[in-house]
Amino acid sequence: MSQEGKSIHPVGRAILAIAALLIIVISGNVLVAKLGIGHKTLDLTEDKIHSLSDGTKSILDELAAPVVVRYYATRSTNYLPEEMKLHMRRVDDLLAEYESLSDGKLQIENLDPEPDTDAEDAANLDGISGQSINQENLYFGLAISCLDRTSTIPFLDPNDETMLEYEISRRIAEVSAARKPLIGVMSALDLGGGPAAMPGTRPTQPWVIYNQLQQSYEVEDLTMTPAEIDPEKYSMVLLIHPAGITPEAEFALDQYILQGGTVMACIDPFSVAAQMTGGGNPMMGQPGLPTSSDLPKLMEAWGVEMATNQVVGDGRYQTNMQGGRPGLAVLTVPQEGMPQEDSIVTRDLSSVTLFLPGGMIKKGGSGVEMDSLITSSPESGLVDNMPASRLDPSLITTFRPDGKTYDLALHLHGTFKTAFPDGDPAAATEEEAEEEQGDEAPVATGGDESENVGEETTKEEPAAAESLKEGTKPGNVFLIADVDAFYDNFAYQVQRLGNMQLAQPINGNSSLFFNLIDQAASSTHLIGSRSRAATSRPFTVFREMEADANQRVGAKIVEFEEKAQEAQQRINELQSQKSQGDQLYLTPEQEEELRKFRAEEVDARKQIRELRKDLRRDKDAIAGTIIKYNIAGVPTIIILIGLGLFAARRARTRAR
Repeated sequence: MSQEGKSIHPVGRAILAIAALLIIVISGNVLVAKLGIGHKTLDLTEDKIHSLSDGTKSILDELAAPVVVRYYATRSTNYLPEEMKLHMRRVDDLLAEYESLSDGKLQIENLDPEPDTDAEDAANLDGISGQSINQENLYFGLAISCLDRTSTIPFLDPNDETMLEYEISRRIAEVSAARKPLIGVMSALDLGGGPAAMPGTRPTQPWVIYNQLQQSYEVEDLTMTPAEIDPEKYSMVLLIHPAGITPEAEFALDQYILQGGTVMACIDPFSVAAQMTGGGNPMMGQPGLPTSSDLPKLMEAWGVEMATNQVVGDGRYQTNMQGGRPGLAVLTVPQEGMPQEDSIVTRDLSSVTLFLPGGMIKKGGSGVEMDSLITSSPESGLVDNMPASRLDPSLITTFRPDGKTYDLALHLHGTFKTAFPDGDPAAATEEEAEEEQGDEAPVATGGDESENVGEETTKEEPAAAESLKEGTKPGNVFLIADVDAFYDNFAYQVQRLGNMQLAQPINGNSSLFFNLIDQAASSTHLIGSRSRAATSRPFTVFREMEADANQRVGAKIVEFEEKAQEAQQRINELQSQKSQGDQLYLTPEQEEELRKFRAEEVDARKQIRELRKDLRRDKDAIAGTIIKYNIAGVPTIIILIGLGLFAARRARTRAR
């Protein structure tokens, strides 16, 4: 037989098959990596913890310039804690997901800053300093750059895992923005300071919160009478105590929101800051700035109601002021008064302190969604402004809660409808003025009437563009029923050293303010963002089964422990009788009783050990069952699917 006719040995065929399989696997991995589909996964988790949010996807879709993420992670060490290793893998996967969904517009640079290397120098230049862990300098942070802008996360703390996506997305939005966010400010107060009221006195200092706002954003004073607010120009509009706002100014805000604008409005039924800084001299008959502010037309259209002559008193959240005076309407609201548990704005606030806040009530009917950010307790009610502002002690005894829970901070979002269905109120005012002038104008005599008509026709101006009646884009409104919470005296401890000003926050008020600003001004896609669910998920079923076992056996353990303690107590009492008086020995009866109690104690201890063993066996059985299902379940399903496909294929083959 010729050599060509010989068949390949079975061992050779097996070797060739294995080699072919390896080539296919390697080629497949390379192809997947090149095509960038290595992270196209199916996320079946309850909270979609392995998927990026819609807001993040929108930010990546809108990237106009390439973004580079320098990922500094010390990997070449044997001293990295296990918790850090697990978190590093999560960050690896998350950044890979960012890169995969960016269509090449976001690039990840992985750097391991070993000592005396270029990577370590780059980390220091980016402002990422190493953390001392196990006596080693370890790096674990991000520097996110686009064009000439860079934002850093110095350390990726495993404890902040749920905030990681938000922080990365916010920084990507910041550095990739075409311009620095511009915030328009409307206020009846002198937030930016002003000249000295009298010669020889100091000029009015800017509010601390206003100074800090200018450090991070472009800020422009819109005055209280803007004719128009361009949503393409202003990232958001900030209103602080819009006392005496005109319908024309409300209309400008209305049209801005209908075009997808974002407004943060701090309103107040009684502002102490306005009372202290609003000028005026009652003795000379000079009225000062109104202490009350709201948005009457807009809030009515939005379905939100707030009394302007009453503030919220709260028996549960009231604050003890200096001298032990009870501040019934000075509310220190803890986390339990912040119902949005996973909201980026409030989740990390331990408390906020509101001074004579208004009580907002959601009436609804506007078609937009309303989320309560901060609320009073059920032990609250409305009290009159003046006695509350004087901290009148009689309020404590006369106050009666009305059983309602009032909103102190609200987030309204969705497609708004106009609060001005009849159009611009300024145009209506002009028409009324023209009609009055027309009625008073003298009647012209003589001349050609047709010529007069022609002249009037040529002088007519083109009609103004019609105002929007309904939103063209979703808008956002944050309503806070307090102004004083952000005033220097109530939010900071301020020290002035010459021209320098040192301000230390004394509560969570400034954090609330800038959480809202950062979320709203950075990107509209971040507004309303939620923290991610943690990847380490509790085995709730296992815990329930374990709790049942604990309850079943635990009662018996407690019973026998009590018996053992009683026996030990009686033994101690009998032993102590040896040293009393002249008696050196116990009587036979006492000896018998002592042996009995010792036997009871030993028996009780034995029963406890057996019960604990039973409990441990129950837990091991539960854990074993869960592990069995986890390990055997998926292969069993795959085998059943394979058998089903095999049976179906055999059936088709036989049919042929």
